[in-house]
Order: sequence, then structure tokens, then C-alpha cells
Amino acid sequence: MKADREKLVVIGNGMAGISTVEQILKLSGSYDITVFGSEPHPNYNRIMLSYVLDGSKTIEDIILNDLTWYEEHGIKLYTDTTVARIDSMAKQVITEDGASVPYDKVIIATGSNPLMLPVPGCDKQGVVGFRKIEDCSNMMEAAKRYGKAAVIGGGLLGLEAAKGLVSLGMDVTVVHLMEDLMERQLDHQAASMLKAELERQGIRFAMGKQTEELLGQERVEGLRFTDGTELSCDFVVMAAGIKPNIGVAKASGIAVHKGIIVDDYMRTSMHHVYAVGECTEHRGVCYGLVAPLFEQGNVLAKHVCGVHTQPYEGSVVSTKLKISGVDVFSAGEFIEGPAHTVIASQNDWKRTYKKILLRDGKITGAVLFGDVSEAAPLQKMVKEHTEMTDEIYGEVMGGGHCGSGGAARKVLSVESMAGEEIVCGCNGVTKQMIVDAITEQGLKTVDEIKASTGATRSCGGCKPVVEQILQYVLGDEFQTAAKQGICGCTSLSRDEIVAEIRAKGLKTTREVMHVLGWSQPEGCSKCRPALNYYLGMIDPAEHEDEKASRFVNERLHANIQKDGTYTVVPRMYGGVTTPEDLKRIADVSLKYDVKVVKVTGGQRLDLIGVKKEDLPKIWEELDMPSGYAYAKSLRTVKTCVGSQFCRFGTQDSMAMGALLERKFERLDFPAKFKMAVNGCPRNCAESCTKDIGIVGNDGGWEIFIGGNGGIKPRIADSFCKIKTDLELIDICSALIQFYRETGKYLERTSEWVERMGLETIRSAVLDNETQRKELIERVEFALLQVEDPWKKVLEQPGTRRMLYEQV
Repeated sequence: MKADREKLVVIGNGMAGISTVEQILKLSGSYDITVFGSEPHPNYNRIMLSYVLDGSKTIEDIILNDLTWYEEHGIKLYTDTTVARIDSMAKQVITEDGASVPYDKVIIATGSNPLMLPVPGCDKQGVVGFRKIEDCSNMMEAAKRYGKAAVIGGGLLGLEAAKGLVSLGMDVTVVHLMEDLMERQLDHQAASMLKAELERQGIRFAMGKQTEELLGQERVEGLRFTDGTELSCDFVVMAAGIKPNIGVAKASGIAVHKGIIVDDYMRTSMHHVYAVGECTEHRGVCYGLVAPLFEQGNVLAKHVCGVHTQPYEGSVVSTKLKISGVDVFSAGEFIEGPAHTVIASQNDWKRTYKKILLRDGKITGAVLFGDVSEAAPLQKMVKEHTEMTDEIYGEVMGGGHCGSGGAARKVLSVESMAGEEIVCGCNGVTKQMIVDAITEQGLKTVDEIKASTGATRSCGGCKPVVEQILQYVLGDEFQTAAKQGICGCTSLSRDEIVAEIRAKGLKTTREVMHVLGWSQPEGCSKCRPALNYYLGMIDPAEHEDEKASRFVNERLHANIQKDGTYTVVPRMYGGVTTPEDLKRIADVSLKYDVKVVKVTGGQRLDLIGVKKEDLPKIWEELDMPSGYAYAKSLRTVKTCVGSQFCRFGTQDSMAMGALLERKFERLDFPAKFKMAVNGCPRNCAESCTKDIGIVGNDGGWEIFIGGNGGIKPRIADSFCKIKTDLELIDICSALIQFYRETGKYLERTSEWVERMGLETIRSAVLDNETQRKELIERVEFALLQVEDPWKKVLEQPGTRRMLYEQV
């Protein structure tokens, strides 16, 4: 540490404290900084804990500042260390183990603690809070051993915990004291719509229930409510709220009430000691949302760095959240009273709801459900008490989406945003930070902004606003930057190429490249496979597959390994095989000196290390269909044992999985495609990370789409619930064909769903019966053209000699 620098100690390694430190580092280099954190982790995004719980993200994925960041900025970090008090006389911070660190200034950022209800039995085994990574670990371990959970609290934390536990296979009931969920953020109508959507996802509710006692001996066995009723469970999550963590301040003699009392510059009653975030109480208000802590941190950072700043005068509370895949937003006043004028609209077909509250003609509150695209302008209007006009009414209540006028209005709303307004609530990124990144660094895409500022890095809910800022700053250049050809050989997009193929009746890749003016007459390894796929998708009966345009794995119908040998993966429908097939696999593995036989994640067997010239012989002796492990096609349909054997099973997942795999095998897709069928919501077949995941329940099936467990993990979105097997097959057929016809080549469904939008896909597949039938007809026609590639090679001696025997 340099002697001429002031010593800044930050008590708390969470989002509020480290966000403030980040702002201080940008404004000044005059501090030696020490940070104390009670948890054994570097700074992480607490908002994303539910994603760790449901398995879609790892702990590493939600780390905001890794240990290298602290080292690069010369910050001394003490993890797993709790501060006991501040000694103002000696100007030292004292830890619980007696160590001391001197300071010139201190920032208390201790956040909040979960509110554990003081009811009899709250100390039993199997009762946890939900506030930190350790809680996630406890809940994931419990899901492996126990089946039935109760979550006490129907606020954001409780619903996120419930969603995570359901995805882990538990039977979950949310117990809530009030009759409406999230009553501090949503009105009755939005809360009712949210409850209905979550019930569709498998969460149960016990509303208007006050817990009187936790039942059981050493371990919790149930809840008893004040009305005398009981709920059986073997695991309980307390998520009834939070309370400011004021322990350090209280032990140090700093003024506290509900939280640590601070003024408009975040100063506490102790000289040179500040507080920020959920632990504070400002003008009688304790904020439990993320946006106010970033606003407080910006003011505090400027103040301690001697930079002029407007005082913090409180926050207009707004909430923009995605709860179990459902978007909700509220700002300002959201419960109407006699003094309010109410403007509201509800669309049950689209599952959307909008409400604006006026007081004396001025906008004082808003609620959005399902479609939150108008959240940014509404938040600003509520904050500024904008007077309602016919123009604003038409823009907001009319949707503002039609034609170029809608786009212009959206950009205008971004233009009117203040620079300090927070765009990315998860990471505290303001509009000005994004504008500066665009103008100073020359950034032109959302991905570049994500890498530079962190905006869209977490939940992704702010992506539309980031795109609008890009459009506003770049102007005409935005369209040029946004429009990209499928490769460097052409400026044409996927949709433009497909339209031209249809309109001009083009039949071959060479013809496409010639007619559409490719800059490289032979194309490249990126566009040739794409064109070959688009041509086959458009005209499956007439198109002749161009082997030269296929990747090597697809040309040879086997995966090449780094040593030049290949992998053979025979089809096992639904992951089910027979002793006879297993014997054949063992026999050919021994005969052809297969190096490794490995069970795959898709419930099949990999025969690894096969010589190229032996491939046709192995296929012939196996006499099994190709598993397409090498192709942009259906790889596997993973299943659990389902109702045939499992005591929890409600549907015959093995039979359905095998049926779907037999039906859609060999069909070309834009990218590799995986499915799974669960016999019950316990998710043993991991449907939540598949392109199409199917979950059986007592009433039928639920379909999920867009999951991915690969490089970019993504939990699938709930698409619909249906009752019969025939409906299930029809919906899957239409979904698959819609993806085949609208997906970009090599675009996984996880990216396709986010690009197209879930409602667009629902509209095409679910809501339009005529279009659904047409999609089914087209996929059935395409399926008539497919044949097993291994068998085809065996029937064509010329192909066999050319591809496999000229070694």
C-alpha cells in the first residue's frame, strides 16, 4: 500500500459494495481498498441464485468479479471473514476473530438477512433460508433425498426458490400469508395471472395461510396453519422476506432503526463511515431491490472521490423481473384508490396485461405482465409524473409496435432517458455507460456491449433497450452493423436467401451462388453446408444431397476423432436396447479392436476408435440403424423409466420417447437436435435442457422448448400443456417443421427461441390451426424422403469404395 493513499475499508463483498468500489476506481486512484466478505466467494450476482438452483448456471457463471479482478486493482480481499465492529477512536475495523485493519473511510455494505419466522419448530433439520450460495447447495442436496417441499413466502425469493425446486423434481407448495403473490409489486390482476402461469408449471399454492408451527421430531415433517389445517412436507424454505443486516453498525454505536440511518450522501452518524444498499435506511425507507443500491452507490462513489454530485433523494421503486420465464414490471403506485384514474387492458390470448394509474392526470404508477417492452419509458414517466396525453396513450396502450412509426417512438423513448438511468439492473449499467462504450470504443453489437459493460450478461431482460440505444447512437450505421450475410461470400441474410431460392426455383448450391452473386464463386465452408440444408428443406423430394457440401462427419456418417479414427453410435430408441443388440455390439467391438465403448449422455453406446475402412463392415454386422451422432439431425430422445416401472411415473415416457425417435430420426435440422421425455416432473431425463423437452403429469403432457446444456446453457421455456398423445405428436411435428423452416443454419433452438420470441412460435404452432396442419403436412412429406445412411452406403458399392476403401 502506498503511504500517500487514503485507506478505504468496505465491509461487505456483495453487489452494493463492489458496485460502489467499481465506480470509485473509475473516478479516483487515491484509495488503498480492503474488502471483507462473510462468504467464501468473490463478488457474485445474488439475483441469479435461482439459476444456480435450477442447474442452468454454475457458481462460476454468476461471479461478477473474480479473484483476478481484485488482484489487478490492488484490492485486498478477505473472504469468509465477518467484521464485528468499527472502532472510531482507533480508526480500525475489527473482525470477529480479533484481527484489525486501519481505515480513513469505511463503507458498510452488509446487505440483508433472510427473515426466519420465529415459530415453534423453525430450528428443525430441513429448514433453510434462501439468500446465498450455501442455501442453494443445501436445497440441491435436499432435492436428491426428499420429495416434498414447502416454500414459505410468495414474494420474489419464494417464487424463485419454488421454481428451482420444481426443476429439481420436488413437489412444491408455496405458502403465502396474503391472497395475492408479490403483493408489494403487483396488483390483484397481475398476481392472479402470475399464479395461474406458475400453476401450469407445476407449482402448488396455499394462499392466505399463516404458519403456526413446523411439525416433526428432529426433522421437519409438515406445517400447521393458524386455521388448523396442515401441509405435509419434508423440506421447508423460509422466504418470507428480508431484513437489513445492521449488526456491525449496531455494535459500533452507529444510529440504526430498521436499517442503518444515512443522509442524502450515504453518511452514517459516525464520522467517515458510510453505508450503501439493503442495509441502509434513507428517509425512513429500506430498499430491497437492486436498482436503488446502484443509484446510492453512484452518489456515494462521487462523494468520497470529491466529484460534484446531486444528493440521493430516494428512488422511485420499480421492479422488472422474469419469474420462472414470466416477465413482470411495476413502478410507483400500482394499487388503485379513489383518487386514481385507471387505464388498463388485458389480452388473455397473449397472456398480457397493462395498467397505468393517473393522479390528477399525471402518470404515477404502472403494471405490466407478459410483455414488458414498454417498461423503460413507463418507468421514466412515473418518475417524472408525466402528464398523460393522447400520444402517450396510443404509444403505450396501443403497443407502439406497428410499422416504422412504432420503431421511431421506441428510439425516441430511449433518447429521452437520462444518462444516469439504469438500463441493466442486474449489473448496474446506466444508459451513459453504454453510450460511452459505443462512442469511445466503437462498439456496434449487443455482444460487444455485453463484453465491455456487463449489460445483458445476466438475465438478458435489458437486451431490447440496449439494442434501442445502439440504434439511437449509431443511426443509419446501426442497420449496416446489424445486417450481416450468412458468410463473407454474400451480404444476403438467411431469410433473403431462402426467399430467393423459392422465388427463382433454384436447385443447387452452385446455382444459388451464381444467380445471387456470390463474391467467391465456389463459396466457403460456412455457406455451402447452409445452402445445401436450405435447398433440402425447401424441396425435400427433388433436392439431391450434395456430399461435397457436407462436413466430413456427415459425409462419412461417423464422428472423426483427433487420432484419425471414427466413432460409431448405433440408434437405441428412447435409450432402450435388448440383450441381442448388446451382444452384437460386444462382438463387433472385439472383432474390430474398438478402443473404448462408452455410455453417452443420450443413453446410447459410443464405439470409439474404429478405422475408416472398417466402418461399413461394422455397420453391416451390427445391423442397427445409424444413431446420427455426427449429424445436424435428431441425436437422441432421452427417457426415464416412466410409469412402466417408476413409483412416481404418471406417463409412459419410454414408449413415447421411442415413438418420437422412430418418427423423426434421419430428418435434417438447422443444427443438432435433442429431445427428452419424463414420466413425471422429477426431471430424471433432464427435459429442461433439451431442444424439445416433454414432461408427463397426471393430466397429460407439458412441452418445453429451447433448452441447451452445451457451451451456452439455457433452461427450456414452457410452451404448452396438452392432454393426449396424438396432440403431443402433432405439436412436436409442427414445432420441428417451424424450426426447420425459420432457423438459421447451425442455430440451436436455444438461440432460435430467443431470436424468434416465444409468442411468435406459439402463434404459428398453437394458435393458428390451419398453419399447424400445413406444418405437419410438410414435415410428414419430408419424412417420406429420408433413409438410413449406413444401409444406403452398404447398398452402393461405388460409394463404399470411393469413401471408405481408398485409404
